Amino acid sequence: MKETAIFAGGCFWCMVKPFREYPGVISIVSGYTGGHTLNPTYEEVCQGITGHTEAVKIEFDPESLSYTDLLTIYWQQTDPTDAFGQFEDRGDSYRPVIFYSSEKQKELAQKSKQDLIDSNRYTDPIVTKIEPASEFFEAETYHQDFYLKNPSRYEQSSQRRKDFLENVWGE
Repeated sequence: MKETAIFAGGCFWCMVKPFREYPGVISIVSGYTGGHTLNPTYEEVCQGITGHTEAVKIEFDPESLSYTDLLTIYWQQTDPTDAFGQFEDRGDSYRPVIFYSSEKQKELAQKSKQDLIDSNRYTDPIVTKIEPASEFFEAETYHQDFYLKNPSRYEQSSQRRKDFLENVWGE
């Protein structure tokens, strides 16, 4: 049995590797969701004309890795206080969103968000949205597993994120 989780947290290039490292993750696909255009392209999404955000769709084995575990990983990859993008990626297509596909996922996402608020880890408000999943469109092939195909460019594009996360969460 497998389940699906969809998370948006800025550039999808930076959202694949952190999840890939966990046993129980079956696949991760970079793509676009939450918009109003069918089959959007990267260029259209970046122009902000489709309403989509870059996201990752994760298929996982809940017997090995729970949705709650994935939520914990998610919070440790994003700046949940920034509604207008993530790190050097600015704009609506980079907004942080947890897309739920069931009432159980919605409840767990809301609880994890409240737990993060209650932790007082951040002084600014937690603004990450929790929204129902909508159609997910797979990104172009060159975006899939970008960190493996272009490691130096991936490192460059993810340095601000790494620095921020180490400051908030430690190593």
